[in-house]
Amino acid sequence: MSARPAFVIGHDHGLDHSTASRTAVVLLHGLCSTPDELQGVQSALRSVGYSVHPMSIDGYSFNPSVEKQQAAPFEQWIDSIERRIDALRASHERVMLVGISAGASLALAAAIRCERRVDALLLMSTTLRFDGWAVPRWQFLLPLALYTPLGRFWKYRERAPYGVKNERVRAWIERELRTRRISSAGSSVIGIAHMREHHRLMRHVRSQLGRVVCDHVLALHARQDEVASVSNLDLLARGLRSASFRAVVLGDSYHMITIDNDRHQVVRHALEFASTIAYSAG
Repeated sequence: MSARPAFVIGHDHGLDHSTASRTAVVLLHGLCSTPDELQGVQSALRSVGYSVHPMSIDGYSFNPSVEKQQAAPFEQWIDSIERRIDALRASHERVMLVGISAGASLALAAAIRCERRVDALLLMSTTLRFDGWAVPRWQFLLPLALYTPLGRFWKYRERAPYGVKNERVRAWIERELRTRRISSAGSSVIGIAHMREHHRLMRHVRSQLGRVVCDHVLALHARQDEVASVSNLDLLARGLRSASFRAVVLGDSYHMITIDNDRHQVVRHALEFASTIAYSAG
């Protein structure tokens, strides 16, 4: 197997490990993928003492043990996250959710469900609608595939640029997909059932954004995101009621900002944001 691109490991930022350990961080990867998408962020946060919990969710995450991926209703995805949040709150002062792509929508949905049990959200490449520059013109026909028998045999197949602007990382993903069904940018194929539940999740979150009550929300998004344009940040800004909502637009990546050219900035922002949450516990 080819070597993976190097990821930056976080620096201390003056935070002592005992303070950091009182904050639990739940990591939510993208649709039908694995926690590898957030490996750089996971390593950085864990290295300075945070209690980090990458989630694998039945019917949402990629399951390498089965040939055909089975999707569960999106409400069950939220159920799994809620159970993890409740378990972590029993032993931690704060719980922060970190999500990328569909994982960001899941983080928002969990915050809607769990209200004050979620203290902070770090949203990356938030996808509340598919409107990036690489989305096909026939996208408006997607509901026909999702909700009618016409889509029974339809599948989404991952293709270049794989959410990545960096050509070296893109070539590495292509090598992975020649021998595996999954890469660190996601599954090579996503079935109609997963896409339908993701579509339902997005509609649910868009309609309920005003119910997110956690005090700290940071959104990181690439200006050149080919899947979800920066107008998704406008949806967040208009819909959220968080007094401290902040958005950062990154200039040298596509959708998968955690493994692309801006990945070091992503880690830095994650560490700085987590630090403000950890100290708020005091």
